[in-house]
Amino acid sequence: MTPQKRIGNWLKNSISAKMITVGFLILILLIPLGFVNDLIWERGQRQQEVISEINTKWGEEVIINGPILKVPYNQFVEEKVFDEKTKTFLITEKAVRHEAYFFPDELNINSNITTQPLERGIYKSVVYTANSNVKGLFSQLDFSEKEVDAKDILWDKATVLYKVSNLKGIRNTVSIKLNNQTYDLKPKFDNTYMNTLESGFVINLKEIQDKALNFESTIAINGSNRLQYVPIGKETRVAMKSNWHSPSFNGNFLPDTEGKKISENGFEAQWKVLETNRRFGQSFYDNLPDLNDFAFGTEFLVPVDDYQKTSRTSKYGFMIIGLTLLVFLLIQISSKIPIHPFQYLMIGLALVLFYTLLISISEHKNYLFAYVISGIAIVSLITIYSRSILKSTKFTLLILGSMLGLYSFIFVIIQLEDYALLVGSIGLFVILATIMLTSRKIDWSGQLAQ
Repeated sequence: MTPQKRIGNWLKNSISAKMITVGFLILILLIPLGFVNDLIWERGQRQQEVISEINTKWGEEVIINGPILKVPYNQFVEEKVFDEKTKTFLITEKAVRHEAYFFPDELNINSNITTQPLERGIYKSVVYTANSNVKGLFSQLDFSEKEVDAKDILWDKATVLYKVSNLKGIRNTVSIKLNNQTYDLKPKFDNTYMNTLESGFVINLKEIQDKALNFESTIAINGSNRLQYVPIGKETRVAMKSNWHSPSFNGNFLPDTEGKKISENGFEAQWKVLETNRRFGQSFYDNLPDLNDFAFGTEFLVPVDDYQKTSRTSKYGFMIIGLTLLVFLLIQISSKIPIHPFQYLMIGLALVLFYTLLISISEHKNYLFAYVISGIAIVSLITIYSRSILKSTKFTLLILGSMLGLYSFIFVIIQLEDYALLVGSIGLFVILATIMLTSRKIDWSGQLAQ
């Protein structure tokens, strides 16, 4: 027998040759599977770009810090001035203006949040409008820390301010009522992340500052993703109520367990934060630091979207292709039915096509509908194709059952989150055990065991 015939006979009859051929085809099929993964990633990125554009125009995440009393004061420093007449240095005092920032003793925020979907083409984003009622009081303002003389405090220049991360989203004219006097707050933009709303000068603050200074304010603001507040009150209480069903409570403080309710119709949550719970005091001088790290609130969490589910599904593509072709290989070895490498390639390409169908259909329908339709289409196609190859109803039903089991198994794993790894590991163990028990009847030297 010539070497060419020996090689041809080996390729035709050797189990090792069949396994090498199928393994090589599986590696080749990773190329189109990689292209499909890139397509899913690209479509997901496009979704994020559209959502980001929608959120930017509506209003991005919101952090509110306020109200804060800002009271300027003078401090005198010695300054040497050279006198030309006496040719000596004279010591004079120069007034340098500083600013003190005081936080409220009590801060109570009641926020009612309404969410709604915004769509552009096939993409959807969830945004909200928050109506926050802010109440509380300031107690006596104490300058003793800086040893400021009472006559140097500029009471008539005091103002009230809010720090807000997203002034563009504000939907009302923000004002604050101090005792019986109402002040409108106007924007002051700077280069920091938090921009400022500041009132005009507070009337008669010197006369009333020895008493409790009550305040009340309302802020209506559009936003997306997150809504948070900075707990600047000596005692801060926040109550949130919304129609959103998937909140994620984040930031530096979690809500009280007793007041927390989450249902399909929305959520309710309450926070209580004391001065002793945070790492800053009730007043600052000269500069107001960035306190965003201490903010807390709610992220309006969007459940795992269809692109994420499709991406997770595609990660199991190698396993689906490998196990399906392995079933065909075991049938070929055990039954001596000839299956050409081209036929293996067609089956593999059909399995890759499943993910293209899944991503394209899920963009217009939900993931469940897309998975069922894509699965039925591919399973039916391969089952019909295998019937023409295997010429056996028994083996065709075996192919049908194994593919239905594989796609059902992957679907269950995708729906799980906390138990996905556990269920996946158990499922793979069962699959491997089944293959091992089935293949033990095969004589790998080339003959079926008797």
